Amino acid sequence: MRQFSALILFLCLTPSSQAQRRLILIDQDGSGPGGSNQMAMMVLLQSPQVRVLGITMVTGNAWRDEEAQHTLRMLELIHRTDVPVALGAVFPLVRTQKETQLEAALIGNVDWLGAWGGGPTTLVESSSAIPAIPASTAIPAIPTRPANSVIYQKTHGPYEIPPLPEGAPTTKPIEEDAAHFLIRQVHAHPHQVTIYAGGPLTNIALAISIDPHFAELTQGIVLMGGSLNPQTDDPEFSESPRHEFNFWFDPEAAHIVLHAPWPRIDVTTVDISIKARFTEEMLNAIAKSPNPAARYIAKYSQERYYMWDELAAAALLDPTLITKAKDVLMDVDLTHGPGYGNTLTWTDQLRPQTDLQKAHAQLDLDLPRFQKLFIELMSAPPPPANSTP
Repeated sequence: MRQFSALILFLCLTPSSQAQRRLILIDQDGSGPGGSNQMAMMVLLQSPQVRVLGITMVTGNAWRDEEAQHTLRMLELIHRTDVPVALGAVFPLVRTQKETQLEAALIGNVDWLGAWGGGPTTLVESSSAIPAIPASTAIPAIPTRPANSVIYQKTHGPYEIPPLPEGAPTTKPIEEDAAHFLIRQVHAHPHQVTIYAGGPLTNIALAISIDPHFAELTQGIVLMGGSLNPQTDDPEFSESPRHEFNFWFDPEAAHIVLHAPWPRIDVTTVDISIKARFTEEMLNAIAKSPNPAARYIAKYSQERYYMWDELAAAALLDPTLITKAKDVLMDVDLTHGPGYGNTLTWTDQLRPQTDLQKAHAQLDLDLPRFQKLFIELMSAPPPPANSTP
């Protein structure tokens, strides 16, 4: 039955359906191999509904150059080297690693630092890998993190690329930088492109700053970011309910993006992301497929954790997966205090007199349908390559 479902997805790619495929630009922090970042891109790359015009890389969970290598290799392994990869921002617009380290003594530590160091940390860079959380001491509501985690891994400098478990790619990024690539593609397809942003928003903010018409020329932006009031025992969010990594890592970029005149802003928040986890059962179902994407996941996806970015990508494909949402005016705290980078929201009645945009914040989902869609997409053969524009 599963192979039949994958065949149906493939057969949907008729010439007429290809002509109507949605145009998507992916902006992602592509840590890997496997894991949420790579699997989120694969949701869109595997979809018969989508033509991915390109992928732009931004530092977030890992440094940009290492992320690009993982992403290029993923594209090779799932047979999608037709999709170009452009290098974007290495550093946030304002926040720095050193200032964050110095501020920690006064305002406290954060659970996740991305490229600056993995796992619960005192912000002292360490060359040792983060150990697994013992099952006997882990809080039941929190997924455990394996000792061989591809996310919680050794820290290193921004331009160092450690050996890749999946092997080095033979393909290269394009010469054009991410911001100008994004602008060029949107102008080439005015009012036809949706931006999917799964990492810190530095590249998108730079594109907006270069071209003030960038946002209004799209169909909208779908982003993973922000946190309202997640219901969880996970202390990363129960103790700091408005903290979320993508907004925190580059608050100024998030501020620029949330103020831009997008036709629509959809936000996959922490509130909904923590309700969807990548499970062993899902992996086992995918591993039954002989197709390239399934082989990649079966071999390299070690994390059994929240499906942050995969959910954002899947909801872009099928908005009916979202069963509860809330329209809010959204911004980010830029005060450089304890709440720096936290999500701010207002109702229409309490809004400040600034150019805030309405965001559609996702809060709950149809989990079985999401899991079914994800398994089917990852089990399917690759869709036909993009035709040369």
